[in-house]
Amino acid sequence: MAEIIQKDGTWTFDGDALRLTPGRDKNVSLLRKTLGELSVPLGALAGISFEQGKKSGRLRLRLRDGADPLLQATGGKLAEPNDPYQLTVESDRYGVAEYVVDEVRDALLLDQVPAGPVDGYLLPGPSVPLSVSAGDGTASFDGEQVRLEWNWKTEDSKSAAGARSLALTDLTTVEWHPAVGLENGYLRFTVRGAETKAPPKYDPNSVELWGFKKDPLMALVAAAVQARLPHPTASPEAAQAAERAAAIAPEDDHDALLRRLRELGDLHKSGVLTDEEFATAKRAVLKRM
Repeated sequence: MAEIIQKDGTWTFDGDALRLTPGRDKNVSLLRKTLGELSVPLGALAGISFEQGKKSGRLRLRLRDGADPLLQATGGKLAEPNDPYQLTVESDRYGVAEYVVDEVRDALLLDQVPAGPVDGYLLPGPSVPLSVSAGDGTASFDGEQVRLEWNWKTEDSKSAAGARSLALTDLTTVEWHPAVGLENGYLRFTVRGAETKAPPKYDPNSVELWGFKKDPLMALVAAAVQARLPHPTASPEAAQAAERAAAIAPEDDHDALLRRLRELGDLHKSGVLTDEEFATAKRAVLKRM
């Protein structure tokens, strides 16, 4: 086992997964503290590096494209202090950091882990229920519905219709963007059949962000939703199968779920769904059982 303990956090590698625990130092970001400990399976890693500096260094993980819903939802726009896949290393621990890098690289080589993209999430995303207040509203997600509630700073034309509830099965995409310079950020949900290019300030399916401390927490809501949407690389057939599976109501009986599994099996046998697509849709049904 390889482990490095710093004020910024602790990284522990056991050969199968890298456990990332944020530190308790006051300089550790609110997002990382709220996200908590992450367990990154070896198969989700594309690489690891260590950069030395005069006063401190930095460990960096590179994940395979499509492996993490947080990175997918934020599009690589998380600032360094909020990036859970970076660790500040004090100069007297450079040797330990290099040892961790060697251990992870050796494991990647031994297991012959490819560095290319994946077609299914290998990390679960933030746990739910989750609720964050920032910018002009509050976004809550319970695993099945997103609820948007407005505050006194919301544009009148946007808040006039009151709070909104968006079913997960009606969403096609979710995106988080930080405020940059004079440009405000946003958390935007795209609803099937109601696509819009309206600015977040006026879009009733968006929360506008102004660059304050809690803005990055909206990225966790985005990631929690992203983890439950069809994977971006899934074919249309697989996406539709996953949506139909997710649309099964909790009160549906066991027989209905079994029928859906049989339907998926038939699609798989006929070649409509690949092995990976079948596995994704099957997991969605099994979650309901």
